[in-house]
Amino acid sequence: MSFARRLFLKLAAATALGVGVIAAGGPAFADNPSEIRIDWATYNPVSLVLKQQGILEKALEADGIAVRWVQSAGSNKALEFLNSGSIDFGSTAGAAALIGRINGNPVKSIYVYSRPEWTALVTGKDSPIASVADLAGKSIAVTRGTDPHIFLVRALAETGLSEKDVTLVLLQHADGKLALLRGDVDAWAGLDPLMASAEVEDGAKLFYRKPEANSWGVLNTSEAFAEAHPDLVERVIAAYEEARAWAIANPDGLKQLLVEATKLPDVVIEKQLERTELTHSTIGAAQKETILAAGLALQDAGVVKPEVDVAATVDALIDTRFPAASQ
Repeated sequence: MSFARRLFLKLAAATALGVGVIAAGGPAFADNPSEIRIDWATYNPVSLVLKQQGILEKALEADGIAVRWVQSAGSNKALEFLNSGSIDFGSTAGAAALIGRINGNPVKSIYVYSRPEWTALVTGKDSPIASVADLAGKSIAVTRGTDPHIFLVRALAETGLSEKDVTLVLLQHADGKLALLRGDVDAWAGLDPLMASAEVEDGAKLFYRKPEANSWGVLNTSEAFAEAHPDLVERVIAAYEEARAWAIANPDGLKQLLVEATKLPDVVIEKQLERTELTHSTIGAAQKETILAAGLALQDAGVVKPEVDVAATVDALIDTRFPAASQ
């Protein structure tokens, strides 16, 4: 059922019950929050458009709902914020959201904001490391619970290695990049746009790439919020769709927003956007397939316990009730 049809039915029901209605903004439900808290992240370009243009603020203004923006430095932080109730909507990689769900975070993935190749394994320009096998006995900077971490674990497993064969240095993405460039670690599980910066500005080498092992960029909410406020979930997705359409139609404007947010040069952001596809939005079968493959690979690698039903957890994670209207 379309958002417009659902909204019409809610309005009709509210009228029949004598409930007040705000003509311009939709039903005046008493349980609507006074504020929606939503993240923005440099790995989620569409979020920058949404924030800069005030699209969500305009959509919710008539209902008296404010918008508070919180920066996520990585999927792990977005998931922490969601789990603690600090935000209502957070940007993550699909596989990272799955791990969060497996670990007891009642997160729901509701929308696709990108299909990126945002992670690879990176080493310094003068490093002799040329393959995953060369990582045995080496130190690797990584942010646990993110797509780069999951990417690293899968890459090691495919080469017959595990986390026990390397030394993981747990750092947030920006600190991981700095550690690599300073020579404090031998390699880094990178994330754009920081990875693009290391590549373009510092000559770092992306020595292992596998685009299909990068999981989708997904927008998440909490299970409780999705159940309590499905109408607001739909309105957030509608606002995201407006921002995504603008981003596709205005690549130069999108690049400028990223330049301003990251303080990185145009050439770095161009590299990030070359690896970022924005033509998907509705979450469904394609995302399930990729996220399930990541979960099963992590289970084979011993990261996910054997008793976990990965397929059932993926089904519980992905919520297809909110199709993006423009796709």
